[in-house]
Amino acid sequence: MESDIIVLLALTVIYTILGHILGRFSITMPIFFVIAGAIVGKYGLGWTTFPLEAHQVELLTELTLALLLFADAASLQFNQVKDDAQMPGRLLLIAFPLVVLLGAFIAYLLFPAAGIGFALLVGAILAPTDAALGLPIFNNPRVPARIRRALNVESGLNDGLATPLVTLFIALTLEEVTRAGHQGWALSAASEIAIAVGVGTALGLAGGWLFAQAVRKNWTSNVARQIGNPALALLVFFAAKELGGNGFVAVFVGGITFGLASRNVLHLAVEYTEVTGTFLSLFVWTIFGATIAIPLLLDFNPLALLYAILSLTVVRMVPVAISLIGTHMRRDTVFMMGWLGPRGLASVVFLIMAYEAAHEAQLEVSTLVATVGWTILLSVLLHGASALPLANWYGRRLESASPDIPEMGVSVEPAALRHKAFYAGPSEQNK
Repeated sequence: MESDIIVLLALTVIYTILGHILGRFSITMPIFFVIAGAIVGKYGLGWTTFPLEAHQVELLTELTLALLLFADAASLQFNQVKDDAQMPGRLLLIAFPLVVLLGAFIAYLLFPAAGIGFALLVGAILAPTDAALGLPIFNNPRVPARIRRALNVESGLNDGLATPLVTLFIALTLEEVTRAGHQGWALSAASEIAIAVGVGTALGLAGGWLFAQAVRKNWTSNVARQIGNPALALLVFFAAKELGGNGFVAVFVGGITFGLASRNVLHLAVEYTEVTGTFLSLFVWTIFGATIAIPLLLDFNPLALLYAILSLTVVRMVPVAISLIGTHMRRDTVFMMGWLGPRGLASVVFLIMAYEAAHEAQLEVSTLVATVGWTILLSVLLHGASALPLANWYGRRLESASPDIPEMGVSVEPAALRHKAFYAGPSEQNK
């Protein structure tokens, strides 16, 4: 165990030293840690031996997603988004459910024997996007602020929207496969979600109000708030689980209500929570490379690879194009927004959640791991490598465009994006 931690920490130190240099070659943080994990894992040098079913791996992934879900939700500034809610609203309310359904439909066509629950689970796991994997586009001022804001808000919220669906479809999949005849699986999952909403709302509102009062009356310091914010996020997570609720739904709801109650005056504290979650995510990416990436090649599943290709193209791009009908966006804008749907950390954590649930039920999950694993691996490589040249290509095309195009409708810059310090590339070198 200690040797595993030493290796993970050493890789983190190496990347933080070389991050800017690697960024010049479009080597993002996930690319580095996935490849490094594959090299040092049990299929490579054997320096790390974390099994995917280990309790430590499950706990690490849970804490990582809990912190980032809370921070994403708490960072959302509704007073800015309400001025241009149409774009993110279309992506979240139209494109997102279509991505889940189309992804499930194709999964069922390719793997009919796995059942409807499996197909829906795959669709839900791979629906969330991770803006950090395409940061050169999100941080490029040549890309209109309206486009960057819409993709940013989508990425910050769709993992929270996917969480209850993943919970529901895990229950459905287990019911289908085990054929236990428990007709209350849907009610049980809905109960978990309802408890989570209640806990998240109560603790988020209470915590946000108390922190806001503490700031206004000067009861606390910046350092104390930075410690207290991730502590509140984890309190919400574990309290919900202890009461029988879904911890991830709770922290997402808690983050939203915390941001509303605190009126977004705790930016540094929330940012510290993001950085803490990002630090833990480095280990999650390394574990993904060490335990999942290499087996995808050793036990090759061509249908899983085909699904991954379709997931990154048709499953994402068609729903986005449908959601943008009537907005009069340029074709290159629709293409860029459709392509920029990287599957990242949330999908990794959801996969491990499903794996753990199936492992406890002694069920075979190789098809699920291969299908989701290939999609995430290709996304990390393709989106990471293409983000910078795509941003430059798109920016050049807009230089000759009319200033009256819909893309230019908002001039206010979107809020800073998560993982900026870890993903910074050439554009950040001199800042």
